[in-house]
Amino acid sequence: MCGILGLLLHDPSIDAAPEIAEGLSLLQHRGQDACGIVTCGPKGRFYQCKANGMVRDIFDASALSRLVGAMGVGHVRYPTAGSFNNAEAQPFYVNSPYGIVFAHNGNLINTASLLQFLDAEAHRHINTSSDSELLLNIFANNLQQTGKFRINEDDLFTAIGLMMKQCKGAYACVAMLAGFGIIAFRDPNGIRPVGMASRNAATGGKDYIFASESVVADASGFVDWEDVKPGEAIIITRSSISRRQVAPPATFAPDIFEYVYFARPDSVLDGVSVYRSRMAMGDALADEVKRVLEEHNLTVDVVIPVPDTSRVAALNLAQKLQLPYREGFIKNRYVGRTFIMPGQQMRKKNVRRKLNAMALEFANKNVLLVDDSIVRGTTSREIIQMAKDVGAKKVIVASCAPPIR
Repeated sequence: MCGILGLLLHDPSIDAAPEIAEGLSLLQHRGQDACGIVTCGPKGRFYQCKANGMVRDIFDASALSRLVGAMGVGHVRYPTAGSFNNAEAQPFYVNSPYGIVFAHNGNLINTASLLQFLDAEAHRHINTSSDSELLLNIFANNLQQTGKFRINEDDLFTAIGLMMKQCKGAYACVAMLAGFGIIAFRDPNGIRPVGMASRNAATGGKDYIFASESVVADASGFVDWEDVKPGEAIIITRSSISRRQVAPPATFAPDIFEYVYFARPDSVLDGVSVYRSRMAMGDALADEVKRVLEEHNLTVDVVIPVPDTSRVAALNLAQKLQLPYREGFIKNRYVGRTFIMPGQQMRKKNVRRKLNAMALEFANKNVLLVDDSIVRGTTSREIIQMAKDVGAKKVIVASCAPPIR
């Protein structure tokens, strides 16, 4: 789970880095462990800054001043694959062929066979345990096979199409070729999101952006947002836009976790409002809750969301069932996400650090807790205990996400 961003400005005299950093701050919810920006300056030279930490801490004025160039790629990271190692912060870079920068959101499922291929046949060294580096090197190896001094859009589309045949799993990617342009593509099932938008540049022509979520485009004045289609690749240079379906259509399978939890509510993914989808989840959940309550002869005094992402659904549910809605948990916003932390003990401890229950809203009440999802059950067990500790008479938990077994 990560956030990716690519930006190409029409005016070569304006540096893209400050706007990329601003865009990454809008995607900070997609990754709080590491971030990075690579820009491409005059004569195709790359300028890089990446490290573990939040966007605001890594990209101060001094760091941004060293990132020269009117196009660049940015990334915010959650290490769902690989490790927390500083070396695995993205974007990744390979110098051969041509100089490629690469940012990836997703996970591959055939990493073992890809590693074997890169080692035994392509003779490419993989320096980290990140599957993003694998994806980049497969792409680079396919480009290398052209043997050309200079490549064109057709060569890039062919290389991406071959890569999609070799790599299995979820990937939304933004890449940059030295002195050439920026590229975005998406796996044939469309599991992870990425889209593009444009705006009129002050000097004429257009600026272009690729991003994981539409909210980045909205905030930066870009218009005409459209999703990169599953199996599609888009190449943007200063003089042209080229797009091609490089993989045959597959079953469209966007990740439901984006709508349930991960994306910002003000984003629109694949034409669906995240906010409206959460409202619909609340309506559907209300019907199921009503059925279960009647079946077991249970009553509820109050509906309380587990902040933050279940609020929209919980409010809709409470309205539909004509039950009081209350904020019973107060969230400490300076504690990271708990479900993705390494180790069960750390996850349990951080649930208590992150949430505090207000006794006034729980004491002597039958409480319906609405959560967006249950990943491991760690948070659910802890919040039920927290509710009981402050006097809840009965605790019922409802989850917006359907069971995936």
